[in-house]
Formats: sequence, structure tokens, C-alpha cells
Amino acid sequence: ISMLDVGKWPVFALLPPEELRLIRQACVFGSAANEALYVTVNDEVFALGTNCSGCLGLGDVQSTIEPRRIDVLCGKKIVSLSYGTGPHVVITTTDGEVFAWGHNGYSQLGNGTTNHGLTPALVSTNLLSKRVTEVACGSHHTIALTIDGEVFAWGYNNSGQVGSGSTANQPTPRRVSSCLQNKVVVNIACGQLCSMAVLDNGEIYGWGYNCNGQLGLGNNGNQQTPCRIAALQGVNIVQVACGYAHTLALTDEGMVYAWGANSYGQLGTGNKSNQALPTLINTDKERMVEVAACHTSHTSAAKTQSGQVLMWGQCRGQAVASTHLTHFSSTDDVFACFATPAVTWHLLSVDGDDYLTVAQSLKREFDSPEISDLKFLVDGKCIHVHKALLKIRCEHFRALLNETDEDAIEIHQFSYLVYRAFLEYLYTDTINLPPEDAVGLLDLATYYRETRLKRLCQETIKRGITEENAITLLSAAVKYEARDLEEFCFKFCVNHLTAVTQTQAFADMDHDLLKNFISKASRYGAFKN
Repeated sequence: ISMLDVGKWPVFALLPPEELRLIRQACVFGSAANEALYVTVNDEVFALGTNCSGCLGLGDVQSTIEPRRIDVLCGKKIVSLSYGTGPHVVITTTDGEVFAWGHNGYSQLGNGTTNHGLTPALVSTNLLSKRVTEVACGSHHTIALTIDGEVFAWGYNNSGQVGSGSTANQPTPRRVSSCLQNKVVVNIACGQLCSMAVLDNGEIYGWGYNCNGQLGLGNNGNQQTPCRIAALQGVNIVQVACGYAHTLALTDEGMVYAWGANSYGQLGTGNKSNQALPTLINTDKERMVEVAACHTSHTSAAKTQSGQVLMWGQCRGQAVASTHLTHFSSTDDVFACFATPAVTWHLLSVDGDDYLTVAQSLKREFDSPEISDLKFLVDGKCIHVHKALLKIRCEHFRALLNETDEDAIEIHQFSYLVYRAFLEYLYTDTINLPPEDAVGLLDLATYYRETRLKRLCQETIKRGITEENAITLLSAAVKYEARDLEEFCFKFCVNHLTAVTQTQAFADMDHDLLKNFISKASRYGAFKN
């Protein structure tokens, strides 16, 4: 059912449909978007295209219209892939190993030489004992993030993009330390000549080329070691993406900041002036869940919580200076259709194939009357389920359904929305509710002693917290004794204290809860000047 749709990427147009159906991951790269790698459902890796600098990893520099297999990568599960403009290509696998090949004029392959690499080779210096989870390439440098939150960098360093404190090229991986020492990095990205890192505490650091203000430091001086973007103090960044010379950052509240070069409107500010400081862009109060950019282009994209995709910046050579709603369902399509060159900004991936797993089969039968033997009536609406599945999945129903032969049960204690979400969870292991409704489901999970569901509700609420609803969610966490969630909501309230105390929910707050909140906030140091 789910094959990767590569139809919008012309380089795949010559592949026969039976081959296209097997593609599970893909990447399109190269100065004319004429190179591609893909992984099939059998974990085989193929390459096709013009093969500049041996970037297809096939052992030669022959171009090929027919896909050829890269034997050394078959069976290795790829989790992250990036490429430079040489091009050089770097991947990391599920085992945390890093492989690199292609252009190596600046030692961007990290093997200590400047000879091009015609086949994928393990990058070993300083990385053998490390598990790498993410890789990012600039034009001719590479950075890698380990599971412990360390960053390693190598390759071209004319502007300090390797973060070593000098401008000498770095022939092998070197740990980026200075002020990242003892810090935990969770996300990385590279512009052409700069590097960015997001920390687990929401801070963001940048280093390297800065003549367009792409480091967000308020000046235009290159930086040879990581510098924190002080202007974003108090804002929690969760993801960063870099274009050619501009940067996009996503906050924990779904807002987007942009800075750097802007001659194509890629900052989405409505004008074309560069910005050396982070600028909040207008996304029509929509919450964003992903930002996208690629170091080969001046195009920007973002995805909203409701699944809409916005784009701005360079669009087929024209400038779009404000965010623009597209009809696409993924940010990838923005780059396929509008970017120059039309290359992928990250590894395209899809899960599964047309074989239905047990989980998929069950999901399909939820609330379908066809073979249902039990229905719940809630708020006058009907939900179709299967007794056997409910007994298997939930202690409460195992007891209840053993005592009754009813084929219809009325529920009065919970709303239709909440009860349907609960039953759907028993079929799918997942919940899909806005944070405010997840509170009702948290109540139900507590009542039925469903610990995992309780945890999922807490995660959903955390992801959806805003200044407007923070107090409501905090009150709910207290009421349902969800300690971990209470702590999370409380910290969020303290970090956004001024705005939160001006909301209606704060004005309507229960007296005891308010007293408790104020005393706890003062212990937390919220009122120190």
C-alpha cells in the first residue's frame, strides 16, 4: 500500500514500474539533480545518474541510466544521508557506522587523503567506538552527530565551518568541543559553508561562514568555534534547517524563526533584506511541525500541524518573499517542483509495503461494521468493535465481556470523541487527538488503569502545549495525578510566565491550585529580578 512516490523526481522517470514499486528510501542530488540513490524493500542499494567525481559509489566514474547495485551497502540499513556539492555523499546506518564516498578535494570523506573515493568507505578515525545517528554535509565539509549528543566535523574549513578554531582543512573527524563541551546536541544542519547544532535544552549554536548573517549572531563575522545564538534566549528550538546561506529554526511551540541571506525572499519576511538576527516569520498562527531547506538552494518550506505545506524563497528562479500555501502534502514535493536544482533536502523514506501486518489488518477493521460483533453507543453515536480483540487488549473488557452477552453497550461516563479514541488505541497502539481532548482520554486511561495509554496522552499533551492552554493542561495533570506531565506543564508555564499569567485560564484558575503554583514558581526562582 505504501511505496515511496518518486514520481515528481524526473531522474526516476525511466525506471520500470515494477522497480519503482520496490523503492523504500531515495535521495536525489547533484548540480543538475541528475544523480540518485535508492534503497529497496530488500535493503538493496542502487545508484543511477551522471556519477560526477564517482559520487554514485559504484567503483568507477561511468554515468548510468540503468540503476546499478552498490554491493557494499546492501543489507546496511541507512538512517541518515547527506551530500555536498562536489558531490560527496555520507550516510549513517542503524549500527551507527558512517560511510562516505565521492569528491574528496578537501578531505570531506574524512579518510585523511584528498583522493576521490569511488566506493563507500567506513569513516573510522575517532568514530569507531561511537554510534552516529545523523550526518549533515555543507558544500565540502561533513558533520556527524552521535547518540551521546557529540558532534564530529571534517573537511573544508576556509570559514571555520569545521569548528576547530582555525581555518585549516580537517582531514579526519574531530570532535567539535569548545563551548559544546559537556553539552548534548540533538539535531544538526549545514549551509554551504556553515554548521548549526540544536541542544537538548533548546539552545542553538552556529559556526563557520557568516557574511550573510546566517549564524544569527547579529553580526557578519565568520566564527571558527560554535557560538550560541543569544537572541533566541528563552526560546526552545527543536529543529534547524539550512539553505545555501540562510537558516530556519522551529520552536517547541511550532513557530519559525529565519535569518541570513534573503535575496530570494527565503526568510519569508515579505522583503529581500538579509537578517543577521533571528526573525519570527508570520505563519498565520498555524503551528508548524517541520522546517525544510537545503544547502544547494534558496528555497524554504514548512509543514503545519494539520498537514498543510508552505513554501517561500526561490521558486523556479523567481522570488517568493512571503509564506505561500501549496497543495502538497509533504515538504519534499516543494523541492521536487520548485527548487533549483530540484534535489531532496533529506533522505526520502517510507515504511512497509502492500503486505498487511497484523497491526495494519487490525487498524483496518476498527469501527467497521462488516464483521463486528459488538457496538458501543456513546452520545447517540455508534462505534463498531470486536469482542475477542477487546478481551485480548484490555483487562477491563476481559472481565466485563465475560459476564455479558450484550451486542450493544451504552457508555455515559465519557464523550464519544474520547471513547472512540480509547477503542481506536486498542486497535492501533496510537492516539491522534488535539491536546485538550487528550486530557479527557487521560482521565479514561487513569480510570481503566491503562498505563501505556496514560503515557501516550501525556506525550500528546506535551507536544501540543501553548501559552493559551498551558494552565488548563497543568490543572488536568494535577487532577489526574500525572506527575511527569505536571512537571512539564509547570516548567513551560514558568518559562513563559508573563504570557501565561495574562491568559483567561490563569484568571479563572482554582484558588488552591493558584496558591500552589505561585509558591512552587517562587521556589523555582521565577520571581527573582
